[in-house]
Amino acid sequence: MRRRLVLAIAGVAAVAVTLFAVPLGVVLAGSYHDKELLRLQRDTVAATRQIDLGRPAGDPVELPRSRDVLGVYDRGGRLTAGRGPARADGVVRAALAGGRAADRSGDGKLLAAVPLVVAERVTGAVRAARSDAGVAESARAAWLALAALALGLVVAAALAAVFLGGRLARPLEQLAGAARRLGDGDFSVRPERATIPEVDAVSAALASTARRLDDLVSRERAFSADASHQLRTPLTALRMELEALELRGGSDAPELAAALREVDRLGTTIDTLLAVARDAPRGDALADVAGVLDGLEPRWRAALAQDARPLRVAVRARSTTVRAAPTVVREVLDVLLANAAQHGAGAVDVVVRDGSGFLAVDVRDEGPGVPDRAGDVFARRAGSGHGIGLALARSLAVAEGGGLELTSDAAGTAFTLRLALGAADDGPAGPAGRAAPRRPRASSGR
Repeated sequence: MRRRLVLAIAGVAAVAVTLFAVPLGVVLAGSYHDKELLRLQRDTVAATRQIDLGRPAGDPVELPRSRDVLGVYDRGGRLTAGRGPARADGVVRAALAGGRAADRSGDGKLLAAVPLVVAERVTGAVRAARSDAGVAESARAAWLALAALALGLVVAAALAAVFLGGRLARPLEQLAGAARRLGDGDFSVRPERATIPEVDAVSAALASTARRLDDLVSRERAFSADASHQLRTPLTALRMELEALELRGGSDAPELAAALREVDRLGTTIDTLLAVARDAPRGDALADVAGVLDGLEPRWRAALAQDARPLRVAVRARSTTVRAAPTVVREVLDVLLANAAQHGAGAVDVVVRDGSGFLAVDVRDEGPGVPDRAGDVFARRAGSGHGIGLALARSLAVAEGGGLELTSDAAGTAFTLRLALGAADDGPAGPAGRAAPRRPRASSGR
């Protein structure tokens, strides 16, 4: 902005000065020329007063001393004394014919002719020639003075533009910095006043937005903390009741063990959601996607088997370690598998593959796909419980620096989770077709 402002003001000043200085220089040069011609004509008139053409025959005409080249012409236009053309030139003829002084310039000379009058009759003319070097020197000095003045004005305009640009750009730069801090989650930003009404209006709007966002986020975080606290209490009580039932009914009750596992999973989910809602720093957490799938596969394989739907997991990536919290990866994959189980059809395929600088996890089923009229599947549905799972899964993925998108095609409905790669965990290829920490990596045939 500063550079453009300086260039604009300096350019306008240069154009304005040029439009003013060039005509002024031309006028000054013409003025010097006319003034020198007038001075030459005056000196020639003074010289005629000392020239006498009514002398006796054989008496030469005496010319006064002068810095100009003088020549005396008779009535017939012949040179009778001094120096000049042998026959009268145009300026002499004009003086003889009109009976008054004449002048002109050309070929680097200034010319003037004044008639000689005796008894009210024109008896001849005096021609004077002078170099116009003085005129050219005066005009050159005037042009140099104008150029220096123009340069000074342009420099002054550029300095004023630099000062003005700094005064205008500084509050805008502060606003940009405040906006970046606000985008990074610092809601305490309060831009300083710049004494520029328009900029101050933007600063006030930004400060008001920061206050509203601070209030909104504070209320949401407080609600998340209160909700998690309120949920933990009945979960703890439920776990205690289940453990009591397990003690009374024996340790071989599979339903109680499954219920206890679900209670633990729900507690982990609450902790994960609370950490994301609070924007808690997760450091350099690493997760092994293959290991997470190992923990999810038995439960979802059993759940899908009840509807005669197979679950197929294939790991085709060189490394399955990603930069994300394991609990978050587990929660996102759990949402995607639940969505495939509830809304999909046929077999469910989970494929872990390499992407361009990231790890991709495709969760695909053989359902009819998402209809066009369904809108954004990741948008939260107001007023109902539907649409929360996928929206939550995308929010969790984005919070970990990844992404989640719908990648359906003719083969069915597919969602792709993308996560940043972590430390490499390469192992020797094996026949198991799976990858896990310190376990053989699957051979994908690619």
